[in-house]
Amino acid sequence: MPNLEASDRQLDSQNQAEVADRDGGFPAVIVVAKAIPLSRTQDQATFATRLRLAANSVRLDIVRLVEEEAAHGRALLFVPVYIGLGAIFWFKAGVDPPPQAVFAALLIFAGAFFLKQHAEPGLRHFLLAGMLTCSGMALAQCEAWRASTVMLDSAVTTTITGRIERRESDDNGRWRYVVALEATEKPTIRRAPERVTIFVRKQPQPFQLGDRMQGRVRLTPAAGPALPGLNDFAFSAYFNGIGANGFAFGAPTLISPSGDIDNGTILDRADIWLAGLRNSIGDRIRKTLPGDTGAFAAALVTDERRAISDDTTEALRTAGLTHIIAISGLNMALSAGIFYVGLRYALSLLFGVAQAWPTKKIAAIGALITVTAYYLISGFGVSAERAFIMMAIMLVAVLFDRPSLSLRNVALSAIVILVLSPSQALGPSFQMSYAATLALVSGYSLWTRRRHRESIFSRFRVMRPLLFVSRFFGGILSTSFLGGASTAIFSIEHFHRLSTYGLAANLAAMPIVSFIVMPFGMAAMLLMPFGLDGWFWQITGEGLDLVIIIAKTVAAWGGNIPFGRMPVWLFPTFIAGFVLMTLLKTWLRHTGVLLMIGSVVVAALVPDVRKPDLMISEDGTLVALRRDDALTSNREKPPDFIFEQWQRALAMTDHRPPTMLPPDSQLPKISKSDRNRRLTADEQNAVRKAMDAALDKAGEGGFACQKRAWCVAVLSNGEMLVTIEDAAYLAPACDTANIVVTPIRLRLDRCRSGAMLFTGATLQRTGSIEMDLSANKPIATTAFETLARPWNLHRGYDWRTGTFGAPIVPASPASDNDG
Repeated sequence: MPNLEASDRQLDSQNQAEVADRDGGFPAVIVVAKAIPLSRTQDQATFATRLRLAANSVRLDIVRLVEEEAAHGRALLFVPVYIGLGAIFWFKAGVDPPPQAVFAALLIFAGAFFLKQHAEPGLRHFLLAGMLTCSGMALAQCEAWRASTVMLDSAVTTTITGRIERRESDDNGRWRYVVALEATEKPTIRRAPERVTIFVRKQPQPFQLGDRMQGRVRLTPAAGPALPGLNDFAFSAYFNGIGANGFAFGAPTLISPSGDIDNGTILDRADIWLAGLRNSIGDRIRKTLPGDTGAFAAALVTDERRAISDDTTEALRTAGLTHIIAISGLNMALSAGIFYVGLRYALSLLFGVAQAWPTKKIAAIGALITVTAYYLISGFGVSAERAFIMMAIMLVAVLFDRPSLSLRNVALSAIVILVLSPSQALGPSFQMSYAATLALVSGYSLWTRRRHRESIFSRFRVMRPLLFVSRFFGGILSTSFLGGASTAIFSIEHFHRLSTYGLAANLAAMPIVSFIVMPFGMAAMLLMPFGLDGWFWQITGEGLDLVIIIAKTVAAWGGNIPFGRMPVWLFPTFIAGFVLMTLLKTWLRHTGVLLMIGSVVVAALVPDVRKPDLMISEDGTLVALRRDDALTSNREKPPDFIFEQWQRALAMTDHRPPTMLPPDSQLPKISKSDRNRRLTADEQNAVRKAMDAALDKAGEGGFACQKRAWCVAVLSNGEMLVTIEDAAYLAPACDTANIVVTPIRLRLDRCRSGAMLFTGATLQRTGSIEMDLSANKPIATTAFETLARPWNLHRGYDWRTGTFGAPIVPASPASDNDG
């Protein structure tokens, strides 16, 4: 048997002699296998020796490829990946990680990274990854400290006084205001939020920014996940500084007009001035172009999308054209490109200027000023922020004669956003925006490295226009395919849907957007200060009308495929493969492709994620059962906000309303002024008999309801469910059912009979609930396992004691009316 060290040395020398192609060669282990004759291997080495040689070859090959990736500067591309992972770890943790531990780990990894300058690349990369991951966690902690948003703990009707900071209209004529609260009364909220959003209906003249208003409003906390694992709206509200949402009873009163804004810093006053400018631009566009056309045009400029009707928004979403509304890379690139090319062409007509001045750099400066103004007017959305940073880096690169379109620019913009606002890493806008950008830039990089072959048709002048048109539509086809394919997994994960006709819609709509909407829209914006923008807006509106027609036509074809919830491991595994595929340059990128394909194949072969049998909303007003691929609910018209999320998450569109029972004269009459009174023994017996009789009429898997009183249903496991609207029915409900649900905030958490009890108070602390009834005992999954995170603390607040986490008082067995 040969000496293993000699064999290793021989293997090293062969690896160094046989260098694979840097842009995608095969592993060196294949080269080594060809270099060593099989007969010699059988004669000189055992099976264990050959296995060790192969493993050593793979190790050396991977080390070589990692070094090659580092030489290409790929380590920089993974900086935002590790920062984002650290932020996600911090936000997804059940409790706040100890800040001392996070910062200590950051210092340890940073010290080791800078001290181990000559360590092997693998160790250096590990230390870099640890340092950046801890940096992401530290940035997330700092953002939570910086936000410190006071969240309303429970719904309340009160009179507020505050100053208007933002405003936006919707397609129903309502105005949405962001109000900085100054005072509350009748009642006074002890733990009042600093900012709230208020919807006002039928207001003839909207408030101006800076106006002080007063009015009677109904405030509610930000909604949590509609089902465990779905989007937590309280999370985004916390980091946006919004402590509550509500609506006004009637039109609020104007206390004092804005006038001069004396309070706040220079940045605050500048922010309000920009918001006012944004609103005035949007109002002018909507007056020039009424209806959805004007709302569409205003959304392209100011990012105010609420004024677009639901039908048009849904058509754009189904057709895969919502990226046009979002101020993203497309809008920024078109605006910068149009201005850049136009200015450079105009300067080239001046022979003296073109000879004496760098027109390319002058045009880049002009385009940079244009996109900066666009970003300031757009409202600072995540997609606009990412696109602006990328375009700014690209234009600055032109000024320094550096390559403008590269993955480094994408990485730098992601680093800036994650440092400023790491919570965006969990948002679908951030994820989909960067996924599409990575796919497009990486695909463009591969396209430019291909072997170029001149078409024979290019030699004929008559064929050149056709070649230009074919290349243009080919570019739209390829970019639409890459953008749609790269964001598909995010659409399935966050929205549980996938548009299949996006290619056709983009092929038809993008030429209109590129040659009509954006050029004439930019000209209209440039001429707006002079009052000469009307004619240009009319042409822009004609183009947008065509886009809306295309969207509605494609949406009528269907093609909107619903998807239920995916296995929890599929999304992160697929994203890991996508990152490797787009960020790496050597053949190692193919491991990302294998990881993506493998995760999809495994997900297709394993059983689907089990759907819950029973769902309870976080306020206890809506309860639904799953039977025969349909949802049956205790509401004839369930609230769309919650119920549509349930339908999308479960991929079930059919709804079966409850059976409404006729009024029963034998049941007790409870008026609004007499609510929550104690029922007599005879009244309780009458209610029990009525509930038992209603179970026969409920049918299999359905609800039978006594209007504005109670509903009953038979569960799939044979148990009984009762939902009640008034605490007076608690005792007969607990005696009749195995599970009782009520939105009333009772000071007890269980039935005396042993039945499971879910009240408004318990649901506030657990969030929405889904139950699996297939086991011997129902298994309940809650949206929140703990309320220790900053954006959930308000759920455990007790306004009576002014403390967090006050226990719920258990039922008293001595009470006649207790369950």
